Amino acid sequence: MCIDLAAIKTVGELGASIADIVLAYSPRDLEQMRWNFSEKIKDYSPDLKTRLEETITGHLHGTFQKIRLMNQQGIFITLIEQLSDTSSDYWIMVSSHCSQDQNKENQIRFLKFLLSGFCMFVLKIPGHPVGMPFPGGDKVDFIDGTYFCPVRNKSNDVDSALCPFCPAEQTPEIGYLKPPVHASENRKQEYIKNCYDYHHFNG
Repeated sequence: MCIDLAAIKTVGELGASIADIVLAYSPRDLEQMRWNFSEKIKDYSPDLKTRLEETITGHLHGTFQKIRLMNQQGIFITLIEQLSDTSSDYWIMVSSHCSQDQNKENQIRFLKFLLSGFCMFVLKIPGHPVGMPFPGGDKVDFIDGTYFCPVRNKSNDVDSALCPFCPAEQTPEIGYLKPPVHASENRKQEYIKNCYDYHHFNG
């Protein structure tokens, strides 16, 4: 499957191919992914653990339903944009981390990569959802049309990380987020609040 996905050239064809595979899974498989994730973060603080579980659960189910809806509406046939080489590289990476064994654990791992690949290459959004918190207080942001991730440049720490393929940019250091241009007073205040709340701005 990864070899076939790596050979695909257009966004729409990739979306349709991912849909064919993902929609063969069941909601129970999504629940298993959520349980697996909860087990991995069981030692986190209760507050962070709860926020992570809520964010990831919404992301998994939301992406699954987005795939179903776009497939039903025939949207993929309209997406004729060419994929970058990054897509092919991603599926080659996935193939090295998912064996051909048809056990449940491997199938669930593959589903995780399928959903992430759909987000990054079809929807062009980060593999980790906006609002996903990280230890330390930072989170994935969407500011003035750009996605920012606080761990974007730490991808070398994990050989199966999504970061090298993700459209998000590294969250800038404190004070370097660009303010909105020609924004309303409400938007300016939103920007200031975002700096204070999420980027540890200390004046």
